[in-house]
Amino acid sequence: MADVTLEGILYALSDPVRLEIVRRLTAEGCPLNCQSAAPQNMAKSSVSHHYQILREAGLIRSERRGVEVVNSPRCDELGKRFPGLMKAILTSAETVAKRGK
Repeated sequence: MADVTLEGILYALSDPVRLEIVRRLTAEGCPLNCQSAAPQNMAKSSVSHHYQILREAGLIRSERRGVEVVNSPRCDELGKRFPGLMKAILTSAETVAKRGK
């Protein structure tokens, strides 16, 4: 967690697909496999790329379970390093998503 930077987090979440993945992961409250949290009909290579960026930014943790990879958000850890950041970002994203519907 010491290597996680504010710039890396903001870069990773600047992409709407990655922001939506993180929103879905935090909303579910439990680990999800890659395809469950990613937009439907997206190529596997694109999904993998987005998850790689989220992992490298420190936003998610990925764990292999058999042939499946499950992902979980690292909100608690991020909250200790950057108090209030994830809550503010996710609350704002939720507000924008509701306006769009």
